[in-house]
Amino acid sequence: MTQPLLSLRGLGIRFGGLVAVDDVDFDLPPSHITCIIGPNGAGKSTLFNLITGIYKPGSGRVLLDGQDITGLPPHQIAAKGVARTFQSSRLFEDLSILDNVMIGMHSRTKTSVLSALLTPRRARRELDACAEEASAILRSLSEELYMRRYEPAGILPQADRRRLEIARALALHPRLILLDEPSSGMDDRDTADLMNDIRRVMRENPGLSFLIIEHDMRLVAELPDDVIVIDYGKKIAQGQFADVRLLPRVQQAYLGQKAVEHA
Repeated sequence: MTQPLLSLRGLGIRFGGLVAVDDVDFDLPPSHITCIIGPNGAGKSTLFNLITGIYKPGSGRVLLDGQDITGLPPHQIAAKGVARTFQSSRLFEDLSILDNVMIGMHSRTKTSVLSALLTPRRARRELDACAEEASAILRSLSEELYMRRYEPAGILPQADRRRLEIARALALHPRLILLDEPSSGMDDRDTADLMNDIRRVMRENPGLSFLIIEHDMRLVAELPDDVIVIDYGKKIAQGQFADVRLLPRVQQAYLGQKAVEHA
């Protein structure tokens, strides 16, 4: 049996008297896409923050390839191959598109400020190699982004901003990418393009997995291998979307008890 790439065991956190994530368990295999869905405020982004080290859990464990990474700082978790995007864009808007991708390589580069001063030729070689790799990543996602790579990232429309964030995540050489509402602000065509981008990235990076928080039910129905439903911080269902969406507890979480009774 293949070892899961990511495993959560009894993961939980409280903020004062509020239980934000409550005893969550699941496994994410390699080469797999799982979507996390649930009502606003259900604890989905908090779960991402626990996985990526932004929050330290009050209980439970996070395992990556069987290795316990619970509570490690974000930069150490990123260095182990876990990349993420956020609900709101976190691009460096005044920097170029290319520079934004190169920043994603920071945990893999060896040049420090001191070494750049002492060995400038070596630093330049590493910088040139990073620029070449970043250009290749951009080109693999979008020929247009590649052609515009020297332009500032701040001028990009929403769909290309999301694409650039995925490119920056790929620069980490990740094994797992967490996307927090990647289709937010997109129309149907942009969402379809996003799904095609993710599928292409999966084909070109064997073993890579995606964990995606999403509200667009068309994407949730078409893209992932399975779906996890979170409500009030608890996992209430997991499985194929076509099956999960029919469960009374899932319908109650989205529609409320009275709506379900009168459906």
